[in-house]
Amino acid sequence: MILLVTPSERAGECAAALHEATGEAITVSAGLARATTLLRADSYLAVVLDQYLLETAPDEAASTLQHVGTAIPVQVNLAISGLDRLVREVRTALERREREEARATQAAMAKVHSELSSTVTALLLSTELACDSKGLPPAAAEKMDSVLQLVKKLRRQLENASSTEEAEKAVGA
Repeated sequence: MILLVTPSERAGECAAALHEATGEAITVSAGLARATTLLRADSYLAVVLDQYLLETAPDEAASTLQHVGTAIPVQVNLAISGLDRLVREVRTALERREREEARATQAAMAKVHSELSSTVTALLLSTELACDSKGLPPAAAEKMDSVLQLVKKLRRQLENASSTEEAEKAVGA
C-alpha cells in the first residue's frame, strides 16, 4: 500500500497512475495531519509527499516523517512533475526498498547461521568427549552415541543449507 500526500487537484490522476504502475493500493491524503493519522493506523511500502506541503508546513512535515516507520519516503514536486516522473521516482524507491530488505534478510540469516554453527560445534565437541569417557554405563553410552549422531546430522543440515544459499547467491549474481 502506498500513501500519497498532496493537496493537488491531480491527486486522483496521480493515484491512478501509481496504482497502474505498481499494482499497489493507493491511499490519498490531502494534508499532513491526516497522513500522520493514516501512518499511525496502517503500514505502507512508500509515502509519496508533495514537496509543497513539506515547504509550507515544515513542523507538521517533521511530525509526519517521524511516523513513516518502515515505509520509504518519496518527495516529489507535483506542481512541475509529470506522471511519468512520479511513477519513475516511486518505482525506483520501491526497488531500492526491496534490495535493502533482501540485504537485511541475508545478513540476519548469515548471523543466525553463524550462531547455530558455533552452538553445533560446541555440542559436537562436548558429545564426543562424553562418548569417550571411560566408565560410562552402557545405557548412557548408547544415549550419548544417539545424541552424537543427531548433532552430526544437524551439522550436515547446516552445511547443506549454507551451500544451497551460496549457490542461490551465485545464480542471482
